[in-house]
Amino acid sequence: MRVKVTISYDGTEFYGSQEQKDRKTVVGVLHSAFKKINISKPAIMSGRTDRGVHSTGQVFHLDIPDYWKIETFLYALKRAIPKTISIRDIKEVDNNFHSRFSAKRRVYRYIFSTSSRNPFEEKFVTFIERERFDFSKIQNSISLFKGVHNFHNFRKVGSENSSDFREIFKTQTYKFGRYYILRFEANSFLRSQVRLMVGALLSIGYGKLSKKNLSDMIDGEKRVLQKIAPPNGLYLTKVIY
Repeated sequence: MRVKVTISYDGTEFYGSQEQKDRKTVVGVLHSAFKKINISKPAIMSGRTDRGVHSTGQVFHLDIPDYWKIETFLYALKRAIPKTISIRDIKEVDNNFHSRFSAKRRVYRYIFSTSSRNPFEEKFVTFIERERFDFSKIQNSISLFKGVHNFHNFRKVGSENSSDFREIFKTQTYKFGRYYILRFEANSFLRSQVRLMVGALLSIGYGKLSKKNLSDMIDGEKRVLQKIAPPNGLYLTKVIY
């Protein structure tokens, strides 16, 4: 029986979502939990998140023995995983379902604040300096990312991809209380792409990068700068099928 599982996790202590040798990762911890309940199949994640990045809607699929009831499996898994990971939803799916290849869109949010640094939020919000920061410049520039572009200027150096073209369907900025939120929805993202896009937008907010500079980088004409935003403000919030 194949199940689709949606999870949330605090990425602070994980070296990303995908398994790495001698590193604590989300899928590595899941596999350790599976062993405790005699599940031998691996979790297939919908995609990679970087070290320190969080999720409120990561998805994986897993094949479990037919004699398991979903309710029993859910109960056993909840007892086996650490508190840094929580199960949001689980359902039986067709055997043709694939958490990665069946996904149509992925949604990320980035949260930052110009308020005084708060030790209770340090792991989950990026705090930036208020001085000379202009959020309206970000609001006027973020839509440049929409559409199909070659994002080779917005991927981690050394990444290997069959193509650097991605389509961003929606971009959004809004303020919630003392937090600024940036939202991106795309078919998929390159490694560290969202953090590099946010880094460029923050530079625009500080006047270190112009809207024209950003347009040139998106069009692939030149790389004006490559500034990566911290991981702690980034969340994979939803995978759409």
